[in-house]
Amino acid sequence: MEARFNKLLYMDYAATTPMHPDVIDTMTQVMRDHYGNPSSLHRLGVESEMLLRRSRETIAEALRCRPEEIRFTSGGTESNNAAIRGAVYKHRHRGQHIITSAIEHSSVHETFCQLEKEGFHVTYVPVSRTGHIDLDALSAALSDDTILVSLMMVNNEMGSVQPVQAVGELLRGRPKTLFHIDAVQAVGKLPVIPSELGADLLTGAAHKLGGPKGVGLLYVRSGLELEPLLFGGGQEFGWRSGTENVPAIVGMAKAIRLAVGQQAAFAERTAALRTGLVEAISQFPQLRLSGSGTVTGEATGGEQIAPHIVHFVYPGMKSEVLVHAFEQQGICVSARSACSSSVEKPSRVLLAMGYSAEEALGGIRVSYSADQDPLDTAEKFRMALTEVIARLSPQAAPSGRRGRRR
Repeated sequence: MEARFNKLLYMDYAATTPMHPDVIDTMTQVMRDHYGNPSSLHRLGVESEMLLRRSRETIAEALRCRPEEIRFTSGGTESNNAAIRGAVYKHRHRGQHIITSAIEHSSVHETFCQLEKEGFHVTYVPVSRTGHIDLDALSAALSDDTILVSLMMVNNEMGSVQPVQAVGELLRGRPKTLFHIDAVQAVGKLPVIPSELGADLLTGAAHKLGGPKGVGLLYVRSGLELEPLLFGGGQEFGWRSGTENVPAIVGMAKAIRLAVGQQAAFAERTAALRTGLVEAISQFPQLRLSGSGTVTGEATGGEQIAPHIVHFVYPGMKSEVLVHAFEQQGICVSARSACSSSVEKPSRVLLAMGYSAEEALGGIRVSYSADQDPLDTAEKFRMALTEVIARLSPQAAPSGRRGRRR
């Protein structure tokens, strides 16, 4: 499922992925043959409702949870908003304190900023230079007034894997404090089992793992009540009214099943590719690799970093210039999260990690697929990077050139 558009090498998989051919075929069949409204009582409606039920069961099997714990949404942003706002509005009688980290995705960060304006007390837990949260600071921030902790599992810009299981253990004896995990960059890539992570709420999005855009999921632990954000016909257990997008939901279930089934191979191949990319970047002394940790296919143990994202900084150079320079060399990379890459300002994530404003303007994220050949892709990236550096900084040379690997 390697993506090439007009012969460009696509290395922006953390922004979105091409749809898996099997997902396209499945969705095409559903759109053609199963167009009934799932709420209708006639045969076509019942067939669509059965597809929704099977999709819920498929996703629940992948996450090892109950089918009724899976809710369908329009994507990661809605899932994050619905989880956070639905939780704090429903349980604000317990307290007014909520906690998140300083490097969350904008759909979480901006939601917390808005809740702060509405009177909630927010703690933004700091992170280390490697992009990992300070567990001691999180523990110290907890109080009897804390009703929600929200953390991402894999940082979408840096690839740092947060110790969410350790946080879940920390919160296990605090029934008043709910735990939300943004697992958008983790589902299908790392083991994601909400019950083992101690999650009360967990979000995912189909287009990050070969599924369609515009559809996502929210895991809601059994027995947990959320304030509905959409009212109407009572779909999704009365929590999110509106006619369900059956083809997209079926496509998401298919994509998650395929991704989870290939998870071990994904970790192995992307880790090998990451090694080659890090090696290429390390040849240039003016570039700084961002984040660190053990490359992992698991979600437990020390400081870890995901295998499918590499990030580096070119101080003094704007990331937008670098993105266009790479494109001229035939490679698509990203300045930061696709949701904010058009904004020409320092990366909020890099600033929180202790980088200067100048450094935070020059960050580049490279993300890739297990279907891309590790040696060939790393070599193409190295050649493109050499040309980019030579063009933007003619006096610069790599610290140690290597020949083409076979």
